[in-house]
Amino acid sequence: MSKIKVEIDGKVCEATEGEFILNIARRNDIFIPALCYLTGCSPTLACRLCLVEADGKRVYSCNAKAKDGMVITTSNEEIEEERESIMSVYDVNHPLQCGVCDQSGECELQNYTLYMRVHEQKYATKDTFRPIKNWGLMKYDAGLCIVCEKCVTVCKDMIGDSVLKTVPRGGEPLNKELKSSMPKDSFAMWNKLQKSIIGTVNADDSLVCQECGECISVCPVGALVSSDFQYKSNAWELVKVPASNPHSSDCALLYYEVKNGEILRVTNDHHFVSLNGAARFGYDFQNRVKGQDEAAFNKVVEFMKDADTIKFNSFITNEEALILQKLKEEKGYKLVNDDAYAYKKFLDAYSTTSGKSLYSGSLKDIRESNFVVVVGSDIRRDAPNVGFAVNNALTMNKGAGLYFHPVGDSVIPKFAKNFMTIQNKVGSEEHTLAFILEFLGKSLETEVPKVEYDSSLVNLPEDFEAKITKMLAKKDRFTLVVGSDCYTHERSENIAKIVGLIDRLLEVTVTIIPTSTNTLGVANICDLDEKVGSKVVGYNEDGDIKLSALGDGDLDMPSLNQQEGTFTNIDKRVVPTNPAVSYKGYTLNQIATELGVEKDYTALYTKELPESKGYEARDFDSLPNYFDNGGVEHRGYLLSISDCEVSDDVESASDIEDFGEDVVYLSNPINQFSAFTNMAKQLKTNGGLYVSSDFLEAKSLEEGAKVKVGDLELEVKVDKQLSGEIPYLPTFDKEVDAKALFESGYRFAKIKVEGV
Repeated sequence: MSKIKVEIDGKVCEATEGEFILNIARRNDIFIPALCYLTGCSPTLACRLCLVEADGKRVYSCNAKAKDGMVITTSNEEIEEERESIMSVYDVNHPLQCGVCDQSGECELQNYTLYMRVHEQKYATKDTFRPIKNWGLMKYDAGLCIVCEKCVTVCKDMIGDSVLKTVPRGGEPLNKELKSSMPKDSFAMWNKLQKSIIGTVNADDSLVCQECGECISVCPVGALVSSDFQYKSNAWELVKVPASNPHSSDCALLYYEVKNGEILRVTNDHHFVSLNGAARFGYDFQNRVKGQDEAAFNKVVEFMKDADTIKFNSFITNEEALILQKLKEEKGYKLVNDDAYAYKKFLDAYSTTSGKSLYSGSLKDIRESNFVVVVGSDIRRDAPNVGFAVNNALTMNKGAGLYFHPVGDSVIPKFAKNFMTIQNKVGSEEHTLAFILEFLGKSLETEVPKVEYDSSLVNLPEDFEAKITKMLAKKDRFTLVVGSDCYTHERSENIAKIVGLIDRLLEVTVTIIPTSTNTLGVANICDLDEKVGSKVVGYNEDGDIKLSALGDGDLDMPSLNQQEGTFTNIDKRVVPTNPAVSYKGYTLNQIATELGVEKDYTALYTKELPESKGYEARDFDSLPNYFDNGGVEHRGYLLSISDCEVSDDVESASDIEDFGEDVVYLSNPINQFSAFTNMAKQLKTNGGLYVSSDFLEAKSLEEGAKVKVGDLELEVKVDKQLSGEIPYLPTFDKEVDAKALFESGYRFAKIKVEGV
């Protein structure tokens, strides 16, 4: 789109043609009040406070698109009178609850009431009883709701659940005489407010969603609140600690809000970044060790003097990964990390055909695309923020796309009517990506190498050609998302080469989802080994001796909400995180010091992260961690991407094993990623075999029944957002050793499920 210039209150501002006036003003630090608008989502036109005058006409700036040369006035006597009247209406029957409301002190309704100088109440009407509703991790107090519809909008346009809507309130009708005596917008807004309230799309008023809590974050008043936080603290008593999501590779900016040494809640800058439920509700997983156990420390150090392997996972910082690499160089340890090894192997193969060390795409690229293809990831469980980005692209850009996965999902088909979900055969990722290479090559009129594949395994519907022609109309921004089913596949290297061809030869951005929080960082920083040796130190993994932030090992370690350091996230950005609560035990850095790798504290390694791998020699304290008013991300820095030797050497797709009907997937329920999320009091649960209602019916089972899955005896748990007949086993519960049943490393396995 072309660049234009507009004038707002005398200030000349650059913009993109068709951009909303409100967003232009915010980016240029020009204040226009708005209660209902969310950046990146559809305008609701609910509050009408954002009215301005554009070229002499009154418009709503959240919905009015800028034109070149437009002259905009954000305030005059008439506009201010209208806004003051609207705020008076919002305050009818509302301020009674302010004394006990959790939002008091950071409430947008309070702020705007003061800003508009509402000193008296001109209007009155009989109030309507609106009961409080308990929606699991959230509570909805309809008596506080101003029906701005932010919660409805974010759930639909950003998250993709679409489980909220406005429903009849049953309020008293307004006196018709008010229509002639009130400003037009304030009467219309009040009339709607009296008629509507927020409800769920389910007839029984139940809330079946992924419980991300984004509706809590966007609520400008205290209507939606975390059940656990309610009545815990006044807002002004909380200390906000900027950090990064420690549970998944989005590493989204979040704020731990702390009081008296305890995290009471997590918040976010909801206009610019969304949080998954694990980040929002799984915050209290810190290691509460009471002090340093010197005897245990000495025992570990002595053991490590003769050990040959350190086995660890990717729930660590870049700095810890560098410490482990330096220990390897100093002591010759093998470094074993299964998920990072598979991911690194995939990236290395991808680089041979892409000619780049890292993939081209990011979450922002996904959100800005209008045709999205997803292969090899159950995105809503693997990487919820990727799911948010895909849904946002489809919703806001009138997008289309293809989603390939053998495991059914009841929500993804509802993202958009032009988002085709295809249940490809188990094990067919290589064939599917070969098809994608050919399909996108034709669609973009670009010649690509021929990679033979079996189209029957891709499982395209019979009417695919007819549908895809319509879906591709006017699409010009393509993105491919690749998940960990591809990295764990026995043909992962050839799959990666096909992905590399797509990234290099086609105008398609590619995002290769890191499996865990810092999988990309570990894969980049550490020289990893495939197999353990004979004497193993486990770091948050089992070993002959175990260092653990979970409090279940031979020596305690700090958890990620107790550490200062950085992660390398899905966007290839090195982002900082800060400790929210104190830690009283030993650290990996102290062990390393005893073994000859010495720094005073861990964050000193930040400036030593390897420049050869794209990192910068920057002190930890120099790294920013915020979004500005225009939504520009100022968080750490982007990794530099290097060029690699390139070839078109790709094999044809090979035959696959027939998995039959007894297939189980290795995955986790939404909001569970690891034993750390399961430490959090609001998320803690027991694992089981997670199934859909389709599976229950096919197997004649009931929820809660006991089944035998391989050597495991488990309870059947229903995932209400799952469909189809492939169940999954989790990894978050330490008591369920699910990985032992997946010997090949691939996320699908032939496992018979039998009733007990």
